[in-house]
Amino acid sequence: MPRPYRQLTQEERDRLSLFKAQGKSMREISKMIDRDPSTVSRELRRNAPPIHQGYYLPHKAQERADDRKTKGHQRERLRNPRLRAYARRMLRRGWSPERIAGRWKTFARGQISHEAIYQWVCTQTRELIPCLVRAHRRRLRRGHSSKHKSSHIPSRTPISQRPEPVERREQPGHWEGDTVVSRQSRPVLQVLVERKTRYSRLRTLHAKEAAAMRASINRALGRYPKHLRRSITYDNGSENVQHLQVNPRLGTVSYFCEPMHSWEKGTVEHVAGLVRRRLPKKTDFAVVSLDQVKRTERWLNGLARKCLGLQTPAEAFRQSVALTG
Repeated sequence: MPRPYRQLTQEERDRLSLFKAQGKSMREISKMIDRDPSTVSRELRRNAPPIHQGYYLPHKAQERADDRKTKGHQRERLRNPRLRAYARRMLRRGWSPERIAGRWKTFARGQISHEAIYQWVCTQTRELIPCLVRAHRRRLRRGHSSKHKSSHIPSRTPISQRPEPVERREQPGHWEGDTVVSRQSRPVLQVLVERKTRYSRLRTLHAKEAAAMRASINRALGRYPKHLRRSITYDNGSENVQHLQVNPRLGTVSYFCEPMHSWEKGTVEHVAGLVRRRLPKKTDFAVVSLDQVKRTERWLNGLARKCLGLQTPAEAFRQSVALTG
């Protein structure tokens, strides 16, 4: 009975490249990696560089194979010619794909998803992209940046597993983190907020990078006693991938929002909105001084809050602990 066909793995491509560089024949290579000679021949023919014939680079071959697999699962959208014509006409009138799909169903012309219309526009009729309300030339995948095809956060614990005392703000020491970005330059503003007292820490980072984020969190929270360093809730940005290096240093636990659910860390999102009152959009953080950042931090922590019984975050935080340095 013939074995079912399966794709070559990255490891097999690495070995194939090594044996080919050693001058082995296709049949010798196929025996060494336990594959059929036709599989080796097809791999060298389909995934070799299109320009420099005779070379075989395993990492590039893997990229070509992954890209071909992805495109092979893409099917044509809006096969009905009447629907295509209707969608084209209504998009040019300023209708959204949701309105078009709903109207099409209303007149019993068949089922169609508005997402299918979006995909049809963005892949097959790109000249209609300016007709969309948000006319981005590319659609980003939901949940992750275009650089990542799967979750890139190691050992990611979802926010749904955050204990009830954290949710109810029963104890101090549970923080939320985020960054406020600028389109003017690379530097960003890191925002950390303690959930129970709403006490905030602000720091400028030279870039939105994981190492800078990790080092800044360690410096900002490392001065507090252990009972004020229990957990940190993040979003799914790549700047948070080094959270496992933060936890042993501070004794914290990490939690992450669901993709596209930034509202799940609403405390820090609210504070980021307050920061924008002092440092509005288009602020260039490369020229914002440390003094400006500290003044903004003091203003946030001196702002009376209804949720604290009109106490300030600084007063509520001081009741929780005396600073150690």
